[in-house]
Amino acid sequence: MTLKNDEFFSKADELIAAGRFIDSKGWVPATSGNFSARLADGNIAITVSGRHKGQLQLDDIMLIDPNGQSLDGQKPSAETLLHTSLYRRYPAVQAILHPHSINATLAARLFKTEIVLEDYELLKALAGIDSHETRISIPIFANDQNIPRLAAQVDNFLNQHGDTHAYIIAGHGFYTWGGSVAETLRHLEALEFLFDCEIRLHGVKQP
Repeated sequence: MTLKNDEFFSKADELIAAGRFIDSKGWVPATSGNFSARLADGNIAITVSGRHKGQLQLDDIMLIDPNGQSLDGQKPSAETLLHTSLYRRYPAVQAILHPHSINATLAARLFKTEIVLEDYELLKALAGIDSHETRISIPIFANDQNIPRLAAQVDNFLNQHGDTHAYIIAGHGFYTWGGSVAETLRHLEALEFLFDCEIRLHGVKQP
């Protein structure tokens, strides 16, 4: 068994704090969502399957290897491959957060294949964006219980269309990532606001 070091415990504390904040906003109802952070040795701290994200304790954060295999005997999220595939693609990414928010759920019903965010000041909360005069597209994928197939679909999309800051899974939630837990949490909060703006602008029900 791989021993958990000080870096693991530090990242676990960050994920626990993020979970409490995200839950306080109503973005991870019941036991939904999953969070992770990459360690310097390439292993990953990730939430244990089925735990309430607003009530996380240290034992609710486990250790997996870069391929998603448990290193401490606990069971990771069924969606672990969606985390490991993003870490494999983006060496600079150090954290991934996946809420099941109402805004992401409604946005997928309303916009179907992508949600376009354009000319919002808050776009500057996303890494690499320094002007409101920006247009980004957040892709929407159909929900799929076959996680390897869904991960491959996301990979193929990114190969064809280039990088993005997040993606939505229809009727499910969204994934976003960044260079730290704090940066990823900033992305999550900004995207929640922007999704809400677009939903209100276009209306939950269209003729």
